[in-house]
Amino acid sequence: MSVRDALQRMIRPSTTRSTAALWAKSLLNAVVFFAVFMATLPWLAHRALPEELPVPASLRFWLAGALALSGFAVWLACLDAFSRRGRGTPLPADAPSQLVTTGLFARTRNPIMVGELAVVWAESIHFASLGVALYALALSALAHRLVVHVEEPELRKRFGQTYRDYCRVVPRWLPRPGRRT
Repeated sequence: MSVRDALQRMIRPSTTRSTAALWAKSLLNAVVFFAVFMATLPWLAHRALPEELPVPASLRFWLAGALALSGFAVWLACLDAFSRRGRGTPLPADAPSQLVTTGLFARTRNPIMVGELAVVWAESIHFASLGVALYALALSALAHRLVVHVEEPELRKRFGQTYRDYCRVVPRWLPRPGRRT
């Protein structure tokens, strides 16, 4: 069995009925995810490569702040969509049982990942750290590979033609300019 097959087998639709319970699971997942991927690993990356990058102070504050706040806002809106409309969580073992294609999911197929990566890139800009920048780059590449080789094949299998049609009209990562939900 390949790693991809093993990862795809971990993805199971949620059986949780309560929206409050789905939110609680999502928030627990968030605490763990943020502690590992947005605090511990960036800190370790900075400690390993603390070289400072030439990022102007105004960008370090304003751009990083705007990117981080936007990322968190996107992420929270998506948790709500997963809990209410998808009837699941971002956790692979408690994935949405319904395909969510409205709201931010009508603009990009992976808004949760876009929001999370925005926060990590914001950290990279704010700390102007070579280690954090390389971490953000590596995490972005890993996220892309996981989406393409694990998540999308599993969603095609689970949701069939509905997911294929959705993929034809909604881009994987960045929204198309001028397109409205």
